[in-house]
Amino acid sequence: MPASATAALDALNQQRELLTQQGMGLLGAWALLNLLLSGWLVARPGRGTARHHFHLMNVAWGAVNAVIATWGIVQAQPLHAAGRTLAASLRAQFELEKLLLLNTGLDVAYLAAGAWLLARATRGAEPRPERLRGFGQAVLLQGAFLLAFDAGLYGVLHRLAGALLALVP
Repeated sequence: MPASATAALDALNQQRELLTQQGMGLLGAWALLNLLLSGWLVARPGRGTARHHFHLMNVAWGAVNAVIATWGIVQAQPLHAAGRTLAASLRAQFELEKLLLLNTGLDVAYLAAGAWLLARATRGAEPRPERLRGFGQAVLLQGAFLLAFDAGLYGVLHRLAGALLALVP
């Protein structure tokens, strides 16, 4: 591989790792917002209300997203991206893209689950409809954010795939 292609490959690898790290930073900010705001609001009076359950579920999602974001930030290595082969770079690119597409599918499932919880809350046969309503609203919110996040990050990162493929001899 010519030196100019090697330099371009190193730059693309660094860009992918940096974008991944920044994306995980955004997810971490969303997690922190959920933990702080909903954590504060869940502790306020009104236990047993839909609002209480909404914030309780947001705290749970915030904790999970914080772990994922932290892991993603630690795994991304923009300063150590140089020196990868083209094959390893393509493999890393497409593995990340597959993961984001899988997550996008899960996000759609979260939206469906949130809608299902809301529908169950309105049936009238549930003993605690306020819990289902609050949980359903929270799952819809989290699913919508994660769908936009995963699809957006996929779109940004997918542009690098074309540049990587252009380096294939």
